[in-house]
Amino acid sequence: MDTGTCFLADRGVLKIVGDATALLHKVITNTMLNFVPGEARYSALLTPQGKLLFDFFILPLPEGPEAGYLIDCAKEQSADLLKRINFHKMRAKFTVEDVSEQFGVAAFWGSDPAPAIEGAVIYLDPRAPEMGKRLIASRAALAALPADTTAYEAHRVSLGVPKGGVDFPYGDTFLHDANIDRCNGVDFKKGCYVGQEVVARVHFRRSARKRIIPLHFEGPTPALGTEIKAGETSIGQVSSTAGAAGLAMLRLDRLEDARTAGTPVKAGEAVVEAFVPAEFVESAAGVEKRL
Repeated sequence: MDTGTCFLADRGVLKIVGDATALLHKVITNTMLNFVPGEARYSALLTPQGKLLFDFFILPLPEGPEAGYLIDCAKEQSADLLKRINFHKMRAKFTVEDVSEQFGVAAFWGSDPAPAIEGAVIYLDPRAPEMGKRLIASRAALAALPADTTAYEAHRVSLGVPKGGVDFPYGDTFLHDANIDRCNGVDFKKGCYVGQEVVARVHFRRSARKRIIPLHFEGPTPALGTEIKAGETSIGQVSSTAGAAGLAMLRLDRLEDARTAGTPVKAGEAVVEAFVPAEFVESAAGVEKRL
């Protein structure tokens, strides 16, 4: 059984103290209402044009949402995310602090129990049912956990869960291209938020041209960034890999054309098998009809 525990050294933590619920609800892609104990929400913050700037997990402080929130985010983005939240803050009565040097994030999954760390805040990873749980604790305590992320990355790739900065670039990716919607990162019933019009249009028209797709390689595992081709037509690039498995953001229409024509898909010397969910195929057909 796939199981493990890992310190995620590349994750940072922001701490919000005060009444931030209403403001965040109007800004990020997921709802900030009706949290239950142990729940975190995967969410994103977009440009007005619908491009993805940040993705993160947000969860209430142990004292409850009225006291504030913790944000589990990419450590290299923590300072910029803090600035972006403050940019939207206006007169809301809360403060945001980057506590990434004091606190960090770990993940555990399968049959591994929660690490015995006093004061750790534990929450479910909502992106996929088998992703397991995460926790926020002091970096000093987390230093005792395994730091090799190989098993965690293989686990993530096996579930088709993308990673920002690896499987999609920040600042130049639409939310659906990065599968944020499929990872439970969007509430389509909430009111407006930054970039909402673009997200809603793509969702209800089923017009996403690209998606991150799980792959299997027959042959040598290609390097990060290797072009994926259907014949002579480029359809994407390899991103995450773990043995013979991988992920890539592919053009759905071009992949479907290749399948219809029986054209082999390759990345370098490896033959690529792409596991495309049925709803993505339907989306690709919808795009073709509108072209």
